[in-house]
Amino acid sequence: MVSTPAIPWLLRWQGLWHGGAKSSRLAPLLPQLAGGLLVALLLLLPLADRGGLGLLISACSVLWLVWCLSAPPSSKPLGAINGWLLAYLALALLATGFSPVPAAAAKGLFKLLSYLGVYALMRRLLDEAPRWWDRLLAGLLLGELITAVIGLRQLYGDTTELARWADPNSVADGTQRIYSSLENPNLLAGYLIPILPLALVALLRWRSPWLRLFALTSFLLGAVAMLFTYSRGGWIGMVLALAVLGLLLLLRFSRLLAAPLKRWLPPLVIAFVVLALVVAAVKVEPLRVRLMSMAAGREDSSNNFRINVWLAAIEMIQDRPWLGIGPGNTIFNLIYPLYQQPRFTALSAYSVPLELAVETGIPGLLAVFGLLITSLKIGFSQIYRDLFLSLPCLGAIAALVGLAGHGFVDTIFFRPEVQISGWFVLATLGAKQTDD
Repeated sequence: MVSTPAIPWLLRWQGLWHGGAKSSRLAPLLPQLAGGLLVALLLLLPLADRGGLGLLISACSVLWLVWCLSAPPSSKPLGAINGWLLAYLALALLATGFSPVPAAAAKGLFKLLSYLGVYALMRRLLDEAPRWWDRLLAGLLLGELITAVIGLRQLYGDTTELARWADPNSVADGTQRIYSSLENPNLLAGYLIPILPLALVALLRWRSPWLRLFALTSFLLGAVAMLFTYSRGGWIGMVLALAVLGLLLLLRFSRLLAAPLKRWLPPLVIAFVVLALVVAAVKVEPLRVRLMSMAAGREDSSNNFRINVWLAAIEMIQDRPWLGIGPGNTIFNLIYPLYQQPRFTALSAYSVPLELAVETGIPGLLAVFGLLITSLKIGFSQIYRDLFLSLPCLGAIAALVGLAGHGFVDTIFFRPEVQISGWFVLATLGAKQTDD
């Protein structure tokens, strides 16, 4: 007698519609509907307004729910990534219940659930139809290419609008920063960070010359647009992402080399890249000026502003270390004024780790740290494998590291244009690996 695999109790609600006539007709269409909707979402991330993005995000959550109810329940384990996400969600629920303003925190909780719905739909699609990964990436790259072109065209138009991002109190005064359709150079930089390593993965992965040209163009224009954002945090994220991807690819392909090359090529390439970065930082004046502003401490107005916000955020954490104030920017905007220093208003903590600790306490921060470490371990396990999503997993690791590096000095990640790309990266790492 063959035993039926046990269904995790958290998944036992799935399949309630399975077996009906409507469910049978709908089931074959669901992967196509999900793939088309997600391609549209990734394509329109930098182009649609917040209302349009909100509708697409809500549609993703609804479609995932319909898919789960229509399909037979899964007997496979939840997985480590999903486990950490559920742990963070549970902490966010508790933080909302114990928040000083629960109604405001509930708005942030609803937003978190909607993003999790997008991740869940991506994860389900990649589990059942992994070939959609390339189509999702193509949609993401097309949106990035359009956005990069719009941004670079700003360099040849009226510079009055660009000048509003030049801080007269900064050592980089006069620097004109592009922002494309996103209206904020730091947001544009955060949007580009996870896409650049994925574009390089597409360049290696796709076989059609036209598709490779598309991927190469997306990467080059995106990298140039990143430079002209003059976002210091964005540059940090880009360098980390591309350096990690380069190192992972070296390790992956070094197995094909002879013993001497296998031993010496990786350190030689790393040394060359470090030397090139140092030379660029010394010789390229705009880059040197922007980097000098990072070392200016409180003498630079941007640095001074962030330092004061970070100090206020640390006070908030000290007062509510276990469950925080509740998730979302609405509750943050209500509580932060009680701690802010005069003239230093802020919409966030300007650091993702601080923001997480403010919203869900130290346990919430630890849960996200556990999610990050687990995701990286899963990705690293694919370095020497040749499954369908092995190479994308390496790009996902690089994107995740880049987002984490940027997140230490900014909270752009919480904007949908950046966060949804982050969920795509996470879904790639968590998806079932197959030979398909």
